[in-house]
Amino acid sequence: MLVLVVDSSTPAVTAALAEVADRGVAMRARRRAVDAKAHGELLAPAVAAVLAEAGAEPRDLDAIVAGVGPGPFTGLRVGLVTAASMGQTLDIPTYGVCSLDALGLAAGGGRVLAATDARRKEIYWAAYDGGARVTGPDVETPAVVAERVAGLGVTAAVGEGAHRYAGVLGLPVLDEPRYPPAAALVELAAERVLAKAPGERLTPLYLRRPDAVAAAGRKPVLR
Repeated sequence: MLVLVVDSSTPAVTAALAEVADRGVAMRARRRAVDAKAHGELLAPAVAAVLAEAGAEPRDLDAIVAGVGPGPFTGLRVGLVTAASMGQTLDIPTYGVCSLDALGLAAGGGRVLAATDARRKEIYWAAYDGGARVTGPDVETPAVVAERVAGLGVTAAVGEGAHRYAGVLGLPVLDEPRYPPAAALVELAAERVLAKAPGERLTPLYLRRPDAVAAAGRKPVLR
């Protein structure tokens, strides 16, 4: 089954094509560009590029897998809107995966902290044991996270947030992956894809309110 994978939960804009079968997952094409301010400009061309590289058309897709965050409001919304609109247009199922889970799975065995940059001097984080999440996701300052994982037996950290705040977290940081890998995202959804499970609503994990919010109400006009 041919699956499109997208993730825009971090500064990395990711698009990939994967073949999902009973024997496993095979990546056919992938693109990644890192630019925190250009998610909207980068994702559509990346999707077109992976389809072209694989010699496929949108109508050849059987499903779409999207990283649902956590991530900053604007960037995360780009990937999810793209995935949802394509799924609806093509009448194929969409499946969501926590983007931190992809980092945790790709990190391998042991107890690992996965962290991405949440801005405002905070990180999105979750802890994993052998790729399985044991706590999180949450958003907090690196100092608070360091205190929380101290009693969890975490021995290493992974992700761009871990690199950014390595000195505060006080953990060895793995060089890779820094961003949610497409292969791990689709692997986490492979069982649902193969079972042809009903498509899911792609609900974003914002974990906090966006920087810009609508006014609570109209101010009275004084005359």
